[in-house]
Amino acid sequence: MSSTPLPGPSDAPKRSTESAAAEKRIARLGEVLRDVEARFDTEHALGVMVVDAGPLASIEESYGSAAHQRVLALLAVEIRVAIGGHLGLDDLVVTGETGRSEAIVILFRSIDEGNFYGGELPGLRRAIGARLEGRGNRIVYPFLRSAPELFVGIAPAIRNPNLGAVTQLRRAIDEARRDAQLDARIAARRRREQFVKLILEGQVTSVYEPIVEVTTRTVFGYEALARGPEGSDLHSPLVMFSGAEQEDLVFQLDCLCRRSGLAGALHLPAGTKLFLNMRPTAIHDPSFQPEALCRTLERTQLSPSDLVFEISEQESIENFSMFREVRDFYGNLGFQIALDDTGAGYASLEAVMELSPEFIKVDRAFVSGIDEDPARKELLRALSTVAESIGAQIIGEGLDTLEELSTLGELGVRYGQGWLFGKPMPLGMRR
Repeated sequence: MSSTPLPGPSDAPKRSTESAAAEKRIARLGEVLRDVEARFDTEHALGVMVVDAGPLASIEESYGSAAHQRVLALLAVEIRVAIGGHLGLDDLVVTGETGRSEAIVILFRSIDEGNFYGGELPGLRRAIGARLEGRGNRIVYPFLRSAPELFVGIAPAIRNPNLGAVTQLRRAIDEARRDAQLDARIAARRRREQFVKLILEGQVTSVYEPIVEVTTRTVFGYEALARGPEGSDLHSPLVMFSGAEQEDLVFQLDCLCRRSGLAGALHLPAGTKLFLNMRPTAIHDPSFQPEALCRTLERTQLSPSDLVFEISEQESIENFSMFREVRDFYGNLGFQIALDDTGAGYASLEAVMELSPEFIKVDRAFVSGIDEDPARKELLRALSTVAESIGAQIIGEGLDTLEELSTLGELGVRYGQGWLFGKPMPLGMRR
């Protein structure tokens, strides 16, 4: 069978029909072995592509086998769309053997079509990879926040009549699996090299988001937000810290982000506070020991009373005793504490009472649209009562509209933060 060009935009109607058909039923490898055997004996050659979906196995652990099978079926649909113009009537896209998280493509081509195995097959692998990169989040939604990178391995097989057709097929599948695993190891090494370089070369900068007094609409302080290299995959702090967790470099990255936040605060306006994110391990950072920290503050012309350390509600809930130690250690030096991303559940109230922070930053999920939502108003009013009882101030995060800002004022919330007051940028650019 001769090959056809990779599908383009004009193939959209065909893709929709193909996807709908594929969603109805995705066969498993074991169900098609007889068909594969007969076709292999006829064509004398085949190509195998394996999409290693091992990173999606966690979906089964968290949400059950039905959810996992659904995601694998959607994965197979996207594979079909990616290479639809190259799939013949007898070619197959199936899920892997029982217990394996993978999708398998089996392509039958005559042994005379050498160019297919040498040139076209690698091209199909790239097409699948590009499709999954662009559509991965749709495949894993709503089970994962973002799609992990999935690798595709390829292997050809030439029929050997001394061996069973199924035996040869399984060997080709194993070879394709090893090929995908090799790409995964190479990518992992590249990621680690990228992270190590980022940390050793200090490739983290900081931008600053204003925190404004609601009634006077004057700037009270700025939160330092870390950014990775501009234009790179690591520019987003969420991506940076997610990757750092995989590479066991969270402590090193956290230290670098704090140093960057302080270094960029040379232009902090007089009378405003600097809000700096920190983890409990900061207490072990040599540059954040009292003497070293005081020297750093002298260079930036800041005093401990100018700094507010933000600690994550979620992380604090995991270990109250450790965060109390951090709070007491830095509190005795004159620094203040803010509890970040606070929600409205029991665990949030427990964190507030356990840590007694000077500031409580309410997550944007409870501030967005608050002017039109009575339930959100009541939740924030209740949290304000708790804050008042311990002498803390509320900061509403994620403000986008003047109506939300006015509502905070009506509820007695003193401070607000969000893009309503401008996007985060270096302090020197705000003058």
